Amino acid sequence: MAKPDIGETRPSIYLDLESEADRAKLSEPELYLASHEDKLVILDEVHRLPNVFEILRGLIDRNRRAGRRAGQFLLLGSASIDLLKQSGETLAGRIAYLEMQPVDGLEVPADALERLWLRGGFPNSFLASSDRGGMRWRQDFTRTYLERDFPLLGPRIPAETLRRFWTILAHHQSGLLNAAELARSLGAHIGSILSEVGASGKPGAVHFRAHNGS
Repeated sequence: MAKPDIGETRPSIYLDLESEADRAKLSEPELYLASHEDKLVILDEVHRLPNVFEILRGLIDRNRRAGRRAGQFLLLGSASIDLLKQSGETLAGRIAYLEMQPVDGLEVPADALERLWLRGGFPNSFLASSDRGGMRWRQDFTRTYLERDFPLLGPRIPAETLRRFWTILAHHQSGLLNAAELARSLGAHIGSILSEVGASGKPGAVHFRAHNGS
């Protein structure tokens, strides 16, 4: 949504870093980005090029000294915050975050709540022409996320183990966690999995709430 809405209100250039052709344009990123400093540069799927953050810092500071203080770059992607931490360049004081949430129950009519509960809040799944189409989108998304995106953040757990972990947790939603039973089902040491996807705070991480016994 960012490109047609924001990109059409001012001079801009859009790069989809999933595209090999667009990534090739950034083979010399500082030179390329500096040549478009008079435009809003939109970098979609920026987690595909984590080394760009340090270059952005230098360009932002240089543009600030020239009097251009805000709105130079728009970074899109599901893993941007975590890659900033890993890259060692936080862009502190140079970046503002807008976290986009899925569709929730307050945004749909009452007769669509059951569909939202079944398909989830990702627009492509929720708005699919059929339940089968929504399921196919979620399956494709899950596979892509676990096999391609999640490993970029560092976890060394096989994608199939993570998929089974997600599936088991989905069936135990809002229930008590039996770590020993979960480990037996996965055939893996539960501590290593929880340390990677639970306490890590990574996108798609599992969140746990302590039970007070009452």
